[in-house]
Amino acid sequence: MKAILIHEYGPPEVLRYEDVPDPVPRAGEIRIKVHAATVNRVLDVSLRAGREMPRGATLPLIPGVDCAGVVDAVGPQVSRWRAGDRVAAAGFMPLQFCAEDGNGYDGPHGMMGIKRPGGFAELVAVPACAGVAIPERLDFHRAAVVLRHVPTAWNLLMRVAGLKAGETVLIMGAGGNLGTIGIQIAKNVIGARVIAAAGSDERVELGQKLGADHGVNYATQNIFVELMRITDGKGVDVLYDNIANPQVLPDAFRAIGMNGRLVTAGAHAGPNVAVDFSHLYHKRITIKGMPGYTPADLPDCLAAAAQGKLIPQIERVLPLSCAVEAHRMVENDEGQGKIVLDPMLG
Repeated sequence: MKAILIHEYGPPEVLRYEDVPDPVPRAGEIRIKVHAATVNRVLDVSLRAGREMPRGATLPLIPGVDCAGVVDAVGPQVSRWRAGDRVAAAGFMPLQFCAEDGNGYDGPHGMMGIKRPGGFAELVAVPACAGVAIPERLDFHRAAVVLRHVPTAWNLLMRVAGLKAGETVLIMGAGGNLGTIGIQIAKNVIGARVIAAAGSDERVELGQKLGADHGVNYATQNIFVELMRITDGKGVDVLYDNIANPQVLPDAFRAIGMNGRLVTAGAHAGPNVAVDFSHLYHKRITIKGMPGYTPADLPDCLAAAAQGKLIPQIERVLPLSCAVEAHRMVENDEGQGKIVLDPMLG
């Protein structure tokens, strides 16, 4: 099969498009014929550049922390899947519920594309229990993006923040992947009042097109003043952030209202941000960080996308052989959506 390999850390050009042996599924594994894999800023691009050494990747490595495609083969002791089934997989493997799935998995553990071969290949073997069925109305490209970002946003808003219908949520980084998904979950799934905040008019407009009730360009507007105006002085119930912008977040934090919640799963613009502790305790604010997701939510995430409640933003779909170009695009921050690699295109 063809795959992308990293033999050494460095610029995008270290990515090699090579022939490698087809993986053979172990007991408890399925093999997926990959139709889509997303390119991620930290777990793919930063890893390739050598900036994620604590994650413990071993070279050579096939990167790619997610994939969507069709079951191509099944290993021994797998009863749930059949060849031809539509499936997506991502993240840490095996998942917590593997032991309960009855598929006898005893293979390597760890993050796909870091501790074990990833999705930047024509074929990839994963624990059967890590697979999630893709609804018929959802194509492979969108399914891969959904599985990469929607579960984290879903967990933050539904479970960690406990956002309720009618509450007001501020979505920071509204033009980014977690931001665009957060807007749609808050509005279309939960029924909250949504304020989209971003650093350009274009990104604010995108947030409003996706359903946000209000928009704030924090590059040209005072975010605290705007938020207090929009909420009639009450402040927001939830602040959803994955950026930790030290120039903007302190003012946004002061606009959190009584019993408000700040939830986060990222800090690429920080990580250090000043917090007004007086506001924190007077308003009884809860701050909680929570990366990852709840496995039981995965089918609901894919179903919401299939129903049209969530529309993942895809900037471009490229052949797997164009992984170098894809990494350059992500490094240069080109576009507002996800870059997807499709091995079926070459």
